[in-house]
Amino acid sequence: MQTNLLEWYKTYGRHELPWRNTENIYHIYLSEIMLQQTQVNRVRDEYYPQFLAKFPTLKALSLAKEEEVIAAWSGLGYYSRARNLHKTAQLCPDALPQSYEELLKLPGIGSYTASAICAFGYHQNVVVLDTNIKRVIKRFYALLNPNEKALHLSGAKILNEKEPRAHNLALMDLGSLLCTPKNPQCTICPLNAECQGKEEPELYTQTKKTQYEAMDLFYGIAVKEKKIALVPSAGKMYKGMLELPSIDPIEDDFLTSFKHSYTKYRLTVKLYHLQEIPHNVSWIQLDKSDQAPLSSLVKKAIESLPSSYL
Repeated sequence: MQTNLLEWYKTYGRHELPWRNTENIYHIYLSEIMLQQTQVNRVRDEYYPQFLAKFPTLKALSLAKEEEVIAAWSGLGYYSRARNLHKTAQLCPDALPQSYEELLKLPGIGSYTASAICAFGYHQNVVVLDTNIKRVIKRFYALLNPNEKALHLSGAKILNEKEPRAHNLALMDLGSLLCTPKNPQCTICPLNAECQGKEEPELYTQTKKTQYEAMDLFYGIAVKEKKIALVPSAGKMYKGMLELPSIDPIEDDFLTSFKHSYTKYRLTVKLYHLQEIPHNVSWIQLDKSDQAPLSSLVKKAIESLPSSYL
């Protein structure tokens, strides 16, 4: 089984991903944090290279101001990830610890991330359990609703202790490319001969449907001399970031609207001409807004404004 898996990985694995071609622990750690809530292609093509260009080392990240880190993270969402990344760099400016237990003590590093750093960065014999690997293990052993401990024990049974990094990456890619939630390609899977769940693979991927909540948001827009009015975020989630001023809408001042998704919310964002400028306003140059700590919602709002208004 292990031989078949690694042979498949050598041929079909996603070796082109930049964090797969490095031994730099910081680079591996950064990729794992970014990939938690973001598609692989977006991390690879946009955020990962740009962030490393600005903060090439843990030391460089540790010396940066929080608002600089947030600005570099802008558009990725879930900004607590960036703040925890920054805090960890300040605690470990020279190198991350090699112990799973010590890694767990750092801000924003949970069981999965600690395991990934140990396996992918330090080549330790550790079972990594992301969504894809869990699905492969469930099907391979025909496990219905297993808890985390059962998945870990099952994963340990097949762990290749000679090549733990390649083994975990192979399982991850297998789940992403072949052992998919729907319509898995069982007939060409390298684990097919020993897989206990291949007859009913979708039996092991049943999940509850997410209930989405519709919400309307109303923001004010003021632009002068190619600068837009923004205010400090009042919420904890966007701490250290800038946002559009919230307003009570006046229909005569309506400019435009757009749709935006955020976690469980399906938002309709409506933009209006801002009549009264808040006392705590910051005027940000529109052509340099990509350097400011803005959420993807604010960026989308700026992009949606009529050219005549700008």
